[in-house]
Amino acid sequence: MIGFEDDVWPLRPSGAMFLPTQNPTRRKLTSVIQEANIEARAVRQITDDEATRVAIGALIGTAMEWYDFFLFSAAAALIFNVQYFRNQDPVAAAMASFAAFGVGLVFRPLGGMFFGAMGDRIGRRRTLMITIVGIGLVTGAIGALPTYAAIGIAAPVLLVLLRIVQGLFVGGEWSGAMTIVVENAPLARRARYAALPQIGSPIGTILSSGGFFLMTLFFSKESFNSFGWRLPFLAAIPMLPIALYIRSRLDESPVFAELMQKGETAKTPVRTVLVESWRQIVVGTATALLGVGGFYLVTAFVVYYGVRILGYTPGVMLLGGMLAAVGEIPVVIIGGRLGERYGASRVIIYGGLVSAVLAVPSFLLIASGSDALVILGMVVSVAALSFPYAASGTVMTGLFPARTRYTGVGFAQNAAGMISGFIPLAATGMVAAAHNHWWPAAAILIFVSLCTAVAGVVAPGMSVELPGFKH
Repeated sequence: MIGFEDDVWPLRPSGAMFLPTQNPTRRKLTSVIQEANIEARAVRQITDDEATRVAIGALIGTAMEWYDFFLFSAAAALIFNVQYFRNQDPVAAAMASFAAFGVGLVFRPLGGMFFGAMGDRIGRRRTLMITIVGIGLVTGAIGALPTYAAIGIAAPVLLVLLRIVQGLFVGGEWSGAMTIVVENAPLARRARYAALPQIGSPIGTILSSGGFFLMTLFFSKESFNSFGWRLPFLAAIPMLPIALYIRSRLDESPVFAELMQKGETAKTPVRTVLVESWRQIVVGTATALLGVGGFYLVTAFVVYYGVRILGYTPGVMLLGGMLAAVGEIPVVIIGGRLGERYGASRVIIYGGLVSAVLAVPSFLLIASGSDALVILGMVVSVAALSFPYAASGTVMTGLFPARTRYTGVGFAQNAAGMISGFIPLAATGMVAAAHNHWWPAAAILIFVSLCTAVAGVVAPGMSVELPGFKH
């Protein structure tokens, strides 16, 4: 890491600070220091009120993003395997449904690359306006898509295509929201503010699972399977103008504005990140893996497993997902405060270890046969993985310099999302091979938790050092 003697480390032409630019390695080091100086100066005057306003604005957008995305997750477990993927083998139909869920995540890195480069070249705010519109429109289109019974094979094909387009837009959303938040926050309190957009995930889960849960209450099973499930998807259309208005009031990152003014923006951010920061991409991917993949396992897979294998009602499983998300909100806030005080990497390390320890007890509760205990198991497992999730944005944005941050974070987060998208699919296949026992799913959760904990150990030594910022 590069250290700072003062609030800003000025480059000097003589003495120990002299870094001859003829040497490529030292020239790169000089550039990193200069960018860090620019970033430190740009955020020096930011107040907590300004940082809070930007964080809340980003939160509204990410809540809609995750609402749209988790709708597909819940529908993959409850609807798509029946309405769009016809197969006499219910396990094969479920795996096809989860594969459709995962294919959108395969395209997320491409979206992260495209929109990340856009954000690093033309601005974070302008790019985020585009991504939120795309996500909302695609989600509404999924809600209006005819089923297999109506249009045959075209139904699953169109569903997968819409999922791909949705994945492209989502690929540029989270990384941009996190980037604009950390660059509009005081350095010493970045972990606190970076945790706020993460609350968009549980809010999106509450709204999506809550939407399905209410539909199961208001409609019979036949009516829910026929049209009731569509209403939460179609609700994304009237929600879009609200989210767009709130996002339009976001301020552009002062760090990006300073880079633009000084001509320090990256000309080819994708190439620069892949050549100079590929190790940071790997570490960032592992950092995000538990918060994304673990959550998909405990929500998408467990909902399927609980309904199709253990015999719980869809209402119980959706209620469990909602209550787990409600409990996640205070955990994320606490995780951000802990990251501010002790360093975000420590939160990730200990959070990953706790998640690994609680994996087996959580699945014992889920498989207990009791409605109350299955809900408790979901709440406990989500709460444990939410600590590293709260700190993951802080760690990932710290791995990349400002001029390629949007692109770098987009690569890392979406690579984690791509891997995570197939975790429910892998769990479904492995559990079926184990005669429907839950132990393979618990083993996956333990493995993912330990991967994230190791990333928390490695990340500080690969991050950009900024004054007053605890890694």
